[in-house]
Amino acid sequence: MPKEADQSEGRGDKDAKDEGTQEASEETGRKRIRANTPSPHRGNTPQASPPRFVSVEEMMETAKGVTNMALAHEIMVNQAFQVKPTELPEGSLERRVKEIMHKAFWDCLEAQMMEDPPSYGHAIKLLAEIKETLLSFLLPGHGRVRSRIEEELDLPLIQQQAENGALDIGRLSQSIIGMMGSLCAPCRDDDINKLKEITDIVPLLKAIFSVLDLMKVDMANFAVSSIRPHLMQQSVEYERNKFQEFLEKQPNALDYTEKWLEDTVKCLREAETAGCSAASSDSLLHLNVHNHAYLRLLKWDHASDPFPETVLMDQVRFQEMQQEAERLVLLSAVLLIVYTTTGEAISGLPGLMETLKNTVNVMLADMHAPSFSMQEALATIGEKLCVELSQCLSQHGYSPFLPDRKNTLKGQISAIMQPDNTVRKLMEQRVQTYLLASLDSSQHKALHPLPGGLAPVSRELKELAVHFSRIVNFNKLVFSPFYQKILQKILTSVESPSAET
Repeated sequence: MPKEADQSEGRGDKDAKDEGTQEASEETGRKRIRANTPSPHRGNTPQASPPRFVSVEEMMETAKGVTNMALAHEIMVNQAFQVKPTELPEGSLERRVKEIMHKAFWDCLEAQMMEDPPSYGHAIKLLAEIKETLLSFLLPGHGRVRSRIEEELDLPLIQQQAENGALDIGRLSQSIIGMMGSLCAPCRDDDINKLKEITDIVPLLKAIFSVLDLMKVDMANFAVSSIRPHLMQQSVEYERNKFQEFLEKQPNALDYTEKWLEDTVKCLREAETAGCSAASSDSLLHLNVHNHAYLRLLKWDHASDPFPETVLMDQVRFQEMQQEAERLVLLSAVLLIVYTTTGEAISGLPGLMETLKNTVNVMLADMHAPSFSMQEALATIGEKLCVELSQCLSQHGYSPFLPDRKNTLKGQISAIMQPDNTVRKLMEQRVQTYLLASLDSSQHKALHPLPGGLAPVSRELKELAVHFSRIVNFNKLVFSPFYQKILQKILTSVESPSAET
């Protein structure tokens, strides 16, 4: 993007980006930080620190810190994280203004180049920006390329040639393309080759800037991938320190986190009191409370319950994992019913399980869309599976799939729609048990053996467990000091009820 046309707009783009991220952070702050208001979940409980007035400057600085923390967190937990070119919305005012300014600049450049003799004022400024961009791509070992750039784009010499009518913009452009080709990523080779086919100077310079913008994005992504292995410890310390700064300015910024842990302790105590086999005498150990708290995030009511502040940056990820877990529960429940109802006749048939699984998967693909009807989907699944089972039994010489058995199968599949359905609850409990075990397992140990009935979804469940464990373990590293303090207070009050009065 040329600076001449965009030096004010370049700053404008940067300011717009800063303002955009700042607005998003401030919106998050307004919705989730609750600067000076007590949490509605804490009733009339006195705050640990008295509320204080916060200046606009402090809020903006805090929002900037949260934005930076979110970016560092995204790089660490999202292995597919990439910087992408900014695309302004189609038809937006910003896009129209940008297009008008750029058109005016390139029209002006074309007019200068058509003068007799040509005027090179705009062109030289473009060459200076191209030189600056090419130099920014260089690594310490690129000494020879640096010398070539300095020699080919010697700006005083270019200025002198322009004054004497000896400047050859076409030759310089081809030289620039050659240098870009030596510095670009392999994925840009086709773009470089297309530049070589452009003969008109103004369209060529315009295309060069477009490719340079893509190369900037490539370089940013290369930097991210290069530093990620070295970021873990620094990122943990960085996020923890940033959150501590945030907490000092917003003393009630852990209200929802405290309630999340309090509710987890309450659930574990109730299970222990009821003599639940899942509870043990160690149920209130800090690690156990932590793991059960994270597991509860996969059954969260995102529409009505505020998400804990310490995991807020991963809320979308937890929602996606929750949806995947729910899909796997339904999928495994349907297949368990099929094999239990149909009997041994189909148990060893090659390829049948995968065929049935694909059929169910297709029907459940949009199960979290607003327009999705679970009742209709399960009815259709029952019909389709009956057809496939009938064909399979017939092909292998087994007794026909009788109408009574078909009706039984379809009825049991449709019954899965009820949250308290026995098979559904069983599969849900087993998926939860497996995911909880994945948190208990050391990273050097194999994952916990799959509970019965989950073999058909073993690959998907293992991938979910790895994703879940990675995010949870990173969150533990960052926020464990905050959790320990909160849990110490909660468990102390549980052990000494009189202290609460």
